[in-house]
Amino acid sequence: MEIEFLNLVAVNNGAHFVFIESVCKRLELETELLKNEYFKKAADALKVAFNEENRCFALSKKHASTDEILAADADRDTMLSAYNRSVKSFLRVSTPDLHAAAKTLWQSLVDYAIKPTMQLERETGAIKNLLDDCEQKYSAEVAKLGLQTMLASLKTANAKVSELLYSRTTEQSKQAAGALRKARQESDEAYKQVRKVANAMAVLGSAEVQKPFADFVNQLIKRYEDEVLPKAKKKDEGKKPDDEDKKGKEDKKPEGGDKPKPDDKKPGEGGDDKGKLGGEHGSVTVTPKS
Repeated sequence: MEIEFLNLVAVNNGAHFVFIESVCKRLELETELLKNEYFKKAADALKVAFNEENRCFALSKKHASTDEILAADADRDTMLSAYNRSVKSFLRVSTPDLHAAAKTLWQSLVDYAIKPTMQLERETGAIKNLLDDCEQKYSAEVAKLGLQTMLASLKTANAKVSELLYSRTTEQSKQAAGALRKARQESDEAYKQVRKVANAMAVLGSAEVQKPFADFVNQLIKRYEDEVLPKAKKKDEGKKPDDEDKKGKEDKKPEGGDKPKPDDKKPGEGGDDKGKLGGEHGSVTVTPKS
C-alpha cells in the first residue's frame, strides 16, 4: 500500500507541527521498517528536521523571558496601585499643606491615566515619565507626604520590566528571518523522502512490513484532508436563479404565438416556475469554510 499525497504547504504552522510530530512518533514503533538502511536514514533525517521545526515553532510563540516580564509587570502594577491609594488617602486629610501636596500628585496621576491593562511598552514609558515628574517637578510634594521609598520601589520595578523587554527584543532580533518557514520546508523535504522510500519498499517486496506504517499515515492524511485543509467553495454547476426564472417563463410560451396562454394554476403548483428558485434546473451547493 502506498502512502497518499498531502499538500503540507497549505497546512497552518500548528497543524504542520502536529503532523510531522505524529509521523515521527509512529516511526519509533516501526522496528522492522527501520531495519532497512535507506528507510532508517530517511527517518533519522526527518527527526532532525522536526527537532529544528520544534525549536523555531516554540520561539515564534513565546520567548523565554515572557514569564519574567509578566511577573515583573504584576509587581509593578501592585506598587503603582499602592502609590495611587496612598495619594488618594492624603486627599481626605484636613491639614492644608498635606491636602495641597496630595492634590498636586493626584492630578499628575489623572493626567497620565496609567492602567494595568495598558500595552507593556506604553505603560513602561508612562510610568517612567510619571516618576521623572515626581523626582523633579513634585519632589517637594513627595517629600511632604513621605512617599520617596514607595516611588523608589516603583522605579526599580519599572526599570526591570524595561530591561526585560529590551532583552527579549534583542534575542528575537538575532533569529534569522523566516526561520520557522525554512524549518517547515526542511521537514517537508525529509517527510517526502520517508514517503518515497516507504512506497518504494511496498513495490519492491516489503509491502507486508510497510503496510502498518502506510495505514497510519494515510489515516492521518485523510483526517487532515477532511478536517484541517481549507475547503474550496464549489462552483455553481447550474445557471443563475434569474436565468432559471427566465427559462421557466419561456417554457410557458405557446407554440403558435408570442403571448402565453392563461394558466389557472398558481405559481409553485406546477403550471409555472415563478416562485421557484431555478425550478427544476441545477442547484447551488455551498461548502462551509473550515
